[in-house]
Amino acid sequence: MTTKMNKNGVSTCKAGENYEKFQMTIGRKRRTFYHYDYRDMADNGLFSCVKPTLEACRHERDKWLSRKTGGMNQ
Repeated sequence: MTTKMNKNGVSTCKAGENYEKFQMTIGRKRRTFYHYDYRDMADNGLFSCVKPTLEACRHERDKWLSRKTGGMNQ
């Protein structure tokens, strides 16, 4: 997969969120996915995932942030 969000396999995401929509063929069906990166401003941590919807990506990001802060982001 070619992506504008990576350079030589390393994420180029700045602080905040960055996402890219792409399509893959699985079997005979063409599916749409989102490659989502989020760079935390507090500690420069990087969260990255691929999900079928942007909402699912943001939900996973929120769970990641909650685990990082000990559940205080709920």
